Amino acid sequence: RGSDYFYKLREKNVDRTADAELAAWRIYLNKTGFNGLYRVNSKDRFNVPFGRYAKPNICDAENLRACSAALAGVAIVHGDFAQVVQGASRDDFVYFDPPYVPLSRTSDFTGYTSAGFGPDDQRRLRDTARALKTRGVRVLLSNSSAAGVRELYGEGFTVAEVSALRSVNSKASGRGAVAELVIT
Repeated sequence: RGSDYFYKLREKNVDRTADAELAAWRIYLNKTGFNGLYRVNSKDRFNVPFGRYAKPNICDAENLRACSAALAGVAIVHGDFAQVVQGASRDDFVYFDPPYVPLSRTSDFTGYTSAGFGPDDQRRLRDTARALKTRGVRVLLSNSSAAGVRELYGEGFTVAEVSALRSVNSKASGRGAVAELVIT
């Protein structure tokens, strides 16, 4: 079907699409877009370019069924992170995986949504995590190994550095193991 079909489908307005059609749209674009990346532009429209795959595995039926089984009975809530976790209570587990604090000026991508995720959002996330921990909620966050992140979570949190593999980068030389922080 190639790039023409990809770009035609990418431009489709899916805001009021049925859930099954939206899922199919998203899976197709994920499997045929550049490196499986998800991002949107300032108009909140998906804008990942076409990828170059010989035979993308668009419909992995076994994996889709396994995902369906794992998500059976799960409620997925779309909203602001601080509001979504308001109902969390003692011994619940909450994992936050925000857009990471950039390591350099050239790695400043925080635009998974048109609103971005800047320093104020990072502080609000820290404050939300702290409030949850105070209530006895088990919290885990991941973020970049930027010095600012260590400083942000310096009090009241345990910060550990781990090695994580990264396969999304415009340059192949930029892919591989990177230091990442795991925060509890």
